[in-house]
Amino acid sequence: MSGRVQLMWDEAVTGYDFGPDHPMDPVRLALTRELVDAFGLDREVDVVAAKPAGESTLRLVHREDYVAAVKAASLDPGAADGSYGLGTVDDPAFAGMHEVAALIAGQSVAAAEAVWHGEAPHAVNFAGGLHHAMPGAASGFCIYNDAALAIARLLELGAERVAYVDVDVHHGDGVQAAFWEDPRVLTISLHEHPRVLFPHTGWPEETGADGAQGGAVNVALPPGTGDAGWLRAFHAIVPELVAGFRPQVLVTQHGADTHFEDPLAHFAVSLDAQRAVQVACHELAHAHAAGKWIALGGGGYEVVDVVPRSWTHLVGIAAGHEIAPETMIPESWRQQVFARTRQLGPARMTDGRWPVSWAPWEDGYDPADRLDQAVLATRRAAFPLHGLLP
Repeated sequence: MSGRVQLMWDEAVTGYDFGPDHPMDPVRLALTRELVDAFGLDREVDVVAAKPAGESTLRLVHREDYVAAVKAASLDPGAADGSYGLGTVDDPAFAGMHEVAALIAGQSVAAAEAVWHGEAPHAVNFAGGLHHAMPGAASGFCIYNDAALAIARLLELGAERVAYVDVDVHHGDGVQAAFWEDPRVLTISLHEHPRVLFPHTGWPEETGADGAQGGAVNVALPPGTGDAGWLRAFHAIVPELVAGFRPQVLVTQHGADTHFEDPLAHFAVSLDAQRAVQVACHELAHAHAAGKWIALGGGGYEVVDVVPRSWTHLVGIAAGHEIAPETMIPESWRQQVFARTRQLGPARMTDGRWPVSWAPWEDGYDPADRLDQAVLATRRAAFPLHGLLP
């Protein structure tokens, strides 16, 4: 193993652009890459521009007719077929859509290949994590499901156990659907409760098909969940399941939309708690997956203040060059922010909540606490299927 972490990046991924009024503004990707460079992290990793995923790769997850529909909409956005989720408010068609979506997918697939073959211990694709795309439809700002494609490629290469941990505020429904019947894949999603947030799935009772029971684990947390509750839920569910599953590779999705400033959801999580979970995922990869870790981006719609800082922390953690939370952000980057957006950029790599604290599950269950009720519902539904006590 080379020891050099790979950062998957091609400037063309910023062409994943649904238009000026869409919440998924590609400036979040450009600003993240510029902040990575401002801290010199680009010199601590191998920056790799992989090829777009070809049709045979896309078909590891996506149906042939759906790929054809995406290609057609890419050539003629006005004729997008709505039956495939294309041309909708969430997923407007745009020229070149197939090419840039396949490029993002190709970065995640190449990350999986590099980690599996030992060319890199970890790989990060913060443009990826498009976890809502279904085998036969676009959904939730996602055209091709790069996370599912990376996992499918690992299985094709011979992996027998892959764990996927999704901490986006929205349920990782597309990845769960892709491997619902496959006992080789464990998907764990922590998200806001499906009663109140898209995609309205991810109930604790969703545990996988017959023959793959326990392969899906869902933690549906109440609106308003903050740092202490979010970290308590993560540590009450994820480490024990990952340890028991013994994955050969850990794939994680780090949507930044759990943040209290995010406009599309209702959590109250800070950048500092997001960083704490990134550190925990890194440690889980080393403890239980021989260090093989693929880290992806995801949602995140506070595109100046939150996303670039969160994912720059992720790159630093993966590279072994963590950025201390109290670190001041280079003025050169803040000037780039203003030039691009006419907004003032954040001054430090923290929300002022570091170190974050939380009560371990072992300290006791509070039956009157809605978060504890949610955690216990998941433990009762999923843990016995893994031979664990709820």
